[in-house]
Amino acid sequence: MKYRVVCLALFITGFLIRGKESFGQAHRFELGDTAFLLDGKPFQLISGEMHYPRIPREAWRARMKMARAMGLNTIGTYVFWNVHEPEKGVFDFSGNNDIKAFVQMAKEEGLWVTLRPSPYVCAEWEFGGYPYWLQNEKGLVVRSKDPEYLHEYEQYIHEVGRQLAPLLVEHGGNILMVQIENEYGSYGSDKEYLEINRKFFREAGFDGLLYTCDPAPDMEKGHLRGLLPAINGVDDPVVVRRKVSANHDGKGPFYIAEWYPAWFDWWGAPHHTIPAEGYAGRLDTVLGAGISINMYMFHGGTTRGFMNGSNYKGFTPFEPQVSSYDYDAPLDEAGNATPKFMAFRRVIARHLPAGTRLPDVPAAKPAMVLPGIRLTEVGSLFGGLPAAVVADTPLTFEDLHQDYGFVLYRTRVAGGRRGVLRIGAVRDYALVYINGKRVGVVDRRLAQDSLVVDMPAGEVRLDILVENMGRINFGPYLLQNKKGILGDVSWDGVILKGWEHFGLPMKGPRLGGGVHVGGDVVVDEPVLRKGHWRLSRVADTYLDMRKWGKGVVWVNGHNLGRFWSIGPQQTVYLPAEWLKKGDNEVVVLELEKTGQEELQGVDKPVLDVLQQGF
Repeated sequence: MKYRVVCLALFITGFLIRGKESFGQAHRFELGDTAFLLDGKPFQLISGEMHYPRIPREAWRARMKMARAMGLNTIGTYVFWNVHEPEKGVFDFSGNNDIKAFVQMAKEEGLWVTLRPSPYVCAEWEFGGYPYWLQNEKGLVVRSKDPEYLHEYEQYIHEVGRQLAPLLVEHGGNILMVQIENEYGSYGSDKEYLEINRKFFREAGFDGLLYTCDPAPDMEKGHLRGLLPAINGVDDPVVVRRKVSANHDGKGPFYIAEWYPAWFDWWGAPHHTIPAEGYAGRLDTVLGAGISINMYMFHGGTTRGFMNGSNYKGFTPFEPQVSSYDYDAPLDEAGNATPKFMAFRRVIARHLPAGTRLPDVPAAKPAMVLPGIRLTEVGSLFGGLPAAVVADTPLTFEDLHQDYGFVLYRTRVAGGRRGVLRIGAVRDYALVYINGKRVGVVDRRLAQDSLVVDMPAGEVRLDILVENMGRINFGPYLLQNKKGILGDVSWDGVILKGWEHFGLPMKGPRLGGGVHVGGDVVVDEPVLRKGHWRLSRVADTYLDMRKWGKGVVWVNGHNLGRFWSIGPQQTVYLPAEWLKKGDNEVVVLELEKTGQEELQGVDKPVLDVLQQGF
């Protein structure tokens, strides 16, 4: 046993030392009875998860160098369907979505890859990675044998295969193995459906080693015979061996596909941290037992734009996740080493032969404090609306063929009295305005659906601005993920008809939807504020939003994500890679504290402050 562990350590070390040179030819990656075999020799994966859309492309290589410095020999990543097919039949593998370039760069940095291109990823990602438009396909049921779903799935996985199948280890690339589905046992148990998954992957060119992964209680339901069963969320070697071998003819290898030394955050709940001391010993035990491991996450990064997901189980509150995906991971949101990184590095080093030296840890990225930036241009969100879509009853985002962002619902009401405004099934956050004045909000997190309103005399303009806070990414409610207003709106017991719908997807540097910055503004309405500042040098910074309310920030055309004063996230990470010497532009969409006019940057994130409402 001691001899086998030493041989395993030597093999791992060889790859850490040789780096790029190890990838010059095709390799064989196979399952032994107790270990993975790379070219016939035992190989232990020491892997960490990081996701290409959550890291600026310009920073991918730096993150990979950090992975090597901690002692990782492999990185894992999901492939995100809604990133690559944002609209039906429209595929995008460019820029930050260039997963092929990400994998090839890992090869250049001496890292193997475990690929997770299941159409469902969870990942605290909008709709679990599914594109919103699937909900417009009549009768479509995700994660099922529904023909419509399987047709779209097949088209997608073939596109992914064209990008990535040539990069399998058997073809001279660095992708060691590929995961089908994702924690399917927590959702269903249809083995015929899993067999279709395998068939699709093979036909898409993924002819190497395939595997499934599930939490321990769900492994039997989520595993397909003939594939490697990997386990999630367990690090007791006895349990890992028992659960894996029970689903694999009494054999290994033994792979923890998701090991959680940390956790994610959602709005209105405390920031999650897990001290390194609580997990370094567990990592030591797993590696000492010769078990392969993928830590989720090694580096979380940022869920920018509108790509955060939400959790909802029916009996719990709706929980939209924050934009920061710091995750209390070994690398922080900006890609710098944390105490957890150093503790894990020391553990990994103990499992290498004496005298083996890991790469030096790169220096932390510099960060800067920005002086106050005046946002001198301002415009009302309601002042540059696109053409309206008119319908008798409220339409959903999906009815309007809109993916993310906001929809403004508008109608006219005969006023002159006080009553209850009831909004059926708000998905997810609604700001209510009477003649341009905000009179209240309806928040799905708090199970709200109504408010008491005093309507002035005469005809009243009623506006309801609804924000999609992120579609559910896990559990049975994946099939109930439409956004907007899903039911009737009534005032004083009477159902309101005759709605205008203004789509505000807020895409691109011009912010889309016909919205522009400048001109007169009604400060009670949501505002867009724009400012410029000049830099003589660039460095990371964190926009301090503690004096602001709720909204979204763009810098130099990049959507950096959401902010919300309730916390715990109070800053928005602005990477140096997206700044430039000379003139820089910032645009803030502020929904609630519309009088704010100044923005500052701090040199450290604030991710752990909860505030009361205002």
